[in-house]
Amino acid sequence: MAEIKPTATASVKATSVQPKKSSNAISWIAPIICLIAGYGIWRFIFGNPDGFDVKGTGWFWPKHDKPKGALNGIYMGGIIVPILVGMFLMVVVFSIERYLTIRRALGNGSISDFIRKIQYHLANRNVDAALSECDKQRGSVGNVMKAGLRRYKEMINEGGLNTEQKVISIQKEVEEATALELPMLQKNLVFLSTITSVGTLIALLGTVMGMIRSFSALGDEGGGGAGASVLAIGISEALYNTALGIGTSAIALVMYNIFTTKIDSITYGIDESGFTLTQSFASLYK
Repeated sequence: MAEIKPTATASVKATSVQPKKSSNAISWIAPIICLIAGYGIWRFIFGNPDGFDVKGTGWFWPKHDKPKGALNGIYMGGIIVPILVGMFLMVVVFSIERYLTIRRALGNGSISDFIRKIQYHLANRNVDAALSECDKQRGSVGNVMKAGLRRYKEMINEGGLNTEQKVISIQKEVEEATALELPMLQKNLVFLSTITSVGTLIALLGTVMGMIRSFSALGDEGGGGAGASVLAIGISEALYNTALGIGTSAIALVMYNIFTTKIDSITYGIDESGFTLTQSFASLYK
């Protein structure tokens, strides 16, 4: 019978990386709070009765008329306006949340300088000094590198595996650590990407609804100079939706691109970390 050689995957140790405990309550609490806050801003700030010559009645959507200022004119954009204001608040909230998360993930100092220090210590076979650098760097790249270095150190004294199997074990450890770090970086970016496209569509809906009201008012006036004036006022109020939606979507798009660029740099650093560990071990511990 042919001799069956143990495979690397069957021989390597289980990963020492433990899943991170994290709560994503902000992903469902923040949108609700932002929409409620958006309604409050529209109803009580933009819709302050003192800002209108004709004060309406009702609680949810008082039919005020003849706004005195620009902010009061935004109120006349209709019920879509609080949704757009709520979406703008979501962009602000999730931009701050992503900034803080990615700032922590970047760690302390330059990622490229950190990797060069690790390469230097590994070249001198000083794994403990490399681990110390990871404690100083922190962040996602530091965490992945530290997990890989711990397995790297174990494999130096591991006698039951050949070099190829040891390298695969180190690579697997790095992949496990990477799989835990990347979702944390990308979490909640979906809100920014969604608002980028949906914000403009909702604004268009508000504009169309405003145009419908304007032409309906024109029909009631029977045309003429008075009707044209009503139409012009109605169109200007409807276009507030367009302005809010385009502005919100533009900000969301800019922030999304900024964060994805930062995440790409972290991902590149993680990939370079794994390459550094495997190549170093393969060349030094044949």
